[in-house]
This record gives sequence, C-alpha cells and structure tokens, in this order.
Amino acid sequence: MLLRLSLRNIKRSLKDYTIYFFTLVLGVAIFYLFNSIESQSVMMDVSSSTREIIKMMVNFLSGVSVLVSFILGFLIIYASRFLMKRRHKEFGIYMILGMGKRQISWILLCETFLIGLVSLGFGLLIGIALSQVMSIFVANMFEADMTRFEFIFSSSATFKTILYFGVIYVIVMIFNTFSIGRQQLIDLLLSKRKNEQIKAKNTWLCTLVFLLSIGMLGYAYYLVTAGVTQLDSADKIFIPIALGISGTYLLFWSLSGFILKIMMFYKKHYFKGLNSFVVRQFSSQMNTTVFSMSLICLMLFTTICVLSSGIALKNAVTSNMQEFTPVDIYLEKNWDLAGQNANGKQYTQGEIADSHISIAETFRQLDFSIDKYFKDVCTVNTYATNDLTLKDTLGKAFPSIKQKYTFLNTDMAENIMRISDYNQIAKRYGQKQFQLSDHQYMIVANFDNMVAIRNQGLKANSPIQLLNQTYTPKYQTCQDGFVVPSSNESNSGIILVPDQAVNESIRAQNIMIANYKANDKAGCQAIEDKIIALDQHPYSKNTNLDAITRISIYEGSVGIGAMVIFIGIYIGVVFLISSAALLALKELSESADNKERYTMLRKIGTDEKMIQKALFKQIALFFVAPLMVAIVHSVFGIQFCTYIISTFGKQNLLPSIIATVIFIILIYGGYMMVTYYSSRAMLKD
Repeated sequence: MLLRLSLRNIKRSLKDYTIYFFTLVLGVAIFYLFNSIESQSVMMDVSSSTREIIKMMVNFLSGVSVLVSFILGFLIIYASRFLMKRRHKEFGIYMILGMGKRQISWILLCETFLIGLVSLGFGLLIGIALSQVMSIFVANMFEADMTRFEFIFSSSATFKTILYFGVIYVIVMIFNTFSIGRQQLIDLLLSKRKNEQIKAKNTWLCTLVFLLSIGMLGYAYYLVTAGVTQLDSADKIFIPIALGISGTYLLFWSLSGFILKIMMFYKKHYFKGLNSFVVRQFSSQMNTTVFSMSLICLMLFTTICVLSSGIALKNAVTSNMQEFTPVDIYLEKNWDLAGQNANGKQYTQGEIADSHISIAETFRQLDFSIDKYFKDVCTVNTYATNDLTLKDTLGKAFPSIKQKYTFLNTDMAENIMRISDYNQIAKRYGQKQFQLSDHQYMIVANFDNMVAIRNQGLKANSPIQLLNQTYTPKYQTCQDGFVVPSSNESNSGIILVPDQAVNESIRAQNIMIANYKANDKAGCQAIEDKIIALDQHPYSKNTNLDAITRISIYEGSVGIGAMVIFIGIYIGVVFLISSAALLALKELSESADNKERYTMLRKIGTDEKMIQKALFKQIALFFVAPLMVAIVHSVFGIQFCTYIISTFGKQNLLPSIIATVIFIILIYGGYMMVTYYSSRAMLKD
C-alpha cells in the first residue's frame, strides 16, 4: 500500500519533480561521462608518453569527481528540502487520517529510492550514449588513431557513479526522515501560512556596508590586474580570493536592504503596470537569499573564468608549436661539472669526465651514430659567470624593478652566447641574424614579462662588465629570438656578445640541434625511441645529457591542453547546472507560496498576459542578478587568467569567451525558461 501511494504521489507531483529529476539525470550522466574517459582511451593508438598524460588526467578527474559529488549532494539535499516544504500540508493530512510519522517516513524513503533509481538508470543510459561521442572528442584532443573504434561500456565508471550517488541518496533519505520526525502536526498544516521573517535593515548601515563591499572588491580587482606583480607567492593569491568572497556577500547583503528604496526612487517606472509588484517580490526574495545569491554568483564567476581561460589555454599551448619547435631535437649538457648535483650528492668521477667532452663524443660513448640518424647538425656553446647577473644588466633600473617585482631572482648568472654561435642557430631556426661591434652587447628574448623588465635596463643604456671588459647595449630594447625549443615564448633573455668577449674559462654548456633522417612520423618516432633507449646503456649514468624533441613537446602540449579542457568543462558544467538548479528550485518554491498573491491580482482585474509578463520579469531579475555581478567579477578575473596564460603563449580569448557565453545561454537560459513555464503552469492551477 505504501509503495502504491508513493508511486501515486510521484505521478501527482510530476510538475514539482521535473527540474529535480532533470538535474539528477544530468548530474549522473556528466559524472559517468567524465569518469569513463580512462576506458575510452584504451582503444586509442597513442604513444607511451601520451598514455601517461591520459592516466595523469584521469587521476585529476577522479579527484575533481570528489568535489563534484559534494556539490551535487548539496544540490540534491537542497532540492529535497524544497519538495518537502511543498508537501507539508499533505503530510499533515496523512497524520490527521491516522498515519504515523514512521509510515510517512517509509513513503518518503520509497519515493526517494524510486526517484533515485529511475534518475540513476536514465542518467547512466544517457552517459553511456554520450561517452561514445566523448571518445571521438578525446581522440581528437589527443590526435589519436581511432581505427579500432568500438562501443565502450565502462564498468569502473558505472560502479563509481552508483557508489557516489547511492551514498548521496542514502543521506537524502536520512535527512527527509529526520525532517518529518521533528515536525509537529500544527506546523505541517499551517506551513504555507507562515511567512519568512524579514528583519528591516537600517538604510545607513546598508549604505556603509555597500561602500565597504565596493572597496573590498575594488582592491581585489586591482590586485589581479594592475597589482598582479604583488602576488609573488602562493599565500598572497588567497588575499584577492578572500576579498572577493567577502565583498560579494556584503554586496548582496547591502543591496537586499535598500534595493526597494532605490527602485522606488524612479516613480515613473516603479508605478508602471505591475512593476511595483515585481519589485517588491524581487526585494523580498533578495532579503531571504543573500547567502544563496552570493554562492551562486561565485559559482557562475568560476564557471565563466574556468571555461574561458581553459579553452584559451589549450589553444595557447598548441598554437605556436610550429614556430617554436623548428628542429626535431635539441640536446644540451653542462660543461666542467664540480661540486654537488641538484640532489645534493657529489658528482662521480665518470660524470666529471663526461662534462669535459662534447655531445658528439658522448654519443660515441653511447654507441649512437649521429651520421646515421641526424642531419642539419649544429653545435654551439653557452657561457655564464657569477660576475654577470640580471642585477648587473638592469643597471640603474634595478632598484625600481626589484621594488616592483619582489619575487624576481636577480642574482642568477646570465646566459651568454657568442654572436656567431647564435647566428648559426638563428639561421637554422629561420630567425633574424645580428652583428655587433667590438664593445657592444644585445639581448634576445621573447617572454613578454621579462622583455618588459629587461627593456627598462636597456633604455637606461646600462653597461655590463665581462672578463674585465666593458660593453654597452646596441639596442634600447630586446630583440626577438630564442635558442631552446618549447611550446611557447619562454626565452627570458640571452646576452649576445662579440666572439672574443668570452673564453673557455666560463663555458657553461655544449648545445647540439639537429633534424632526424626520416621522412615520416613513424620514422621520426623510431629514431626517438632509440634515443630514449639510451637510458639503458651502461654509460648513461656518467652523462648529464638532456634532450628536448619536437615530438615530446607536441605530445606534452596537446596533453596539457586536453587536461585543462576536460577539467575546465567538468567543473564549469557542474557549477553552472548547480547554480541554475538552485535558482530554479528557489523560484518554484516562491511561485508555490505566492499563488494567493497572483489570485488576488486576477480578482482586481489584472489580465493574464500582464500577470505572465510580471512573472517573467520577476524570474528574469532573480536569474540575472547573480549573473551580472559574476560577469563584472569575470572581467577582472579573466584579465588575471590572461596574465597566467601569457606564460604559455599569446592567445586571443575572444573565441573562448564567445563559446562560454553560448554555453551559459543554453544551460542557464534554458533553466530560466523551464522555471518560467513551470511557474506559470503552477500559478494557473
């Protein structure tokens, strides 16, 4: 009997359950979708390094899934609270008819279990279907071979989804049982007649808090834009975050206190149509949802920044590959080792001996033929001395730069090259070549932040001392160029000097660049596999030879980009759905409580079209308010993201912002429209 009654209740309350059920299904589908990526990657033909990147991404997604489960759990409990509130009178009537609280709790348990079971089933089916499309997307992101494409069912993702959501539903069941157990009969019967107590807020206090919130947010905006250089350590980054969270809450708290008075000031618009009714409804909602609006605003802000910057970052790390990886392999080894290595251990005699021979000789010791596998070989040297540091090259500009960029390490020895050696590299890279007179020097760099710093020293015409000789800058700005291949503009600066300015006493590294003697990707990969296999050679323990290859840079860049995209979309989608669902459920609850008010409007002669327009305005204001504040936050947040992304390369954020806007309109706007039509149907009953 109780089961039959539960089924009847679910069917009768279908309108109330629509958004709740839809959100549950969507949450389950997304959870399965992102946790099934590991199974999807099994059928891809990728290199071992790419597979390691995929494994790392899967581990990240597993960690994010824990956060997602907490967010969805909070959302489901909030939704259950809304549905419970809607049915208080129903439960009171059950008790009048002789039903005990234990039996009502069993009805709720059955309803929660059935809704959870159905939503879990539908969500898994949708997730499994979408995962087939996702597998193609994953393969495209990692540029994998999909010739072995087949239907994939992830048992591990299914188990994880059932486990996480099973725990959430059990918590909801317990919550509902305790909620009914605490209620008295009179409270259940008269719950709809009880209004939330709204304490009037002092206008002057609200004004003071509003100004305080604007000041806090303004300073947070400054720190992440013009004052970003002050955030020179991880702990300082939390300062604008704390200011942003506190300022957002205080902003909504203060606005809820005098928003009605602000709107009443514009009497012409306030008394037009049903605007006065809409404004008072909205003001009442703002007063009772300060914390919710603040939380939703921050989640929307996170969604906008994560999606916009995530897509842009992916493009940034892959867009400049061709330009910044002009050769197949770059090799370097430290010269004349002494003292301790990076792990604090003394260098061995074998390592010291190897540091006095060239890269070509090291390859001979490793039984690797350069002539057989390499072409376009170029070998050069770099130099360094503790007598020439960044502090020295900045000259008179150093005090002001050090004060502004406190995190900058100015005591590290500069990287120095002979002009002829650099020109050999530049010729093979297709870069501009330069000439210097006997007492001139110049700096080549392409990392924008360091270029701006170095240019201050060059504009001051700062001379440098090198091996007891003085050199003055030929150019007042850094010239574009690099030596080490990478996925982005990462050259912080190389000092170019005349050939006679340096000698073997300050030689720091031996460098070799080359291309592979192969005409296709498979051939290049085969040569690279032979180079990787050199780690197993007995002589490898004696050398500090490092290699950077075009293939490894490309695979690493693609992997990082894909990881950022997937984690960004995962967090962004969940935050966006949670924000929209919270607002929708709150608005539906308000509509249910305001039936009598809309009935009164009909009784005084208000036509249905005007009522529907007023309802739409009320819902739109409620949805737009946190979104507008989130957009203002995002204007400055995205600028900070741009600063971070600039370390990976230049990238236009506009395409990713447009994609994010479309995404928000579809999901957030979709929830708003569903809420409007559900509320309209509810008020017609």
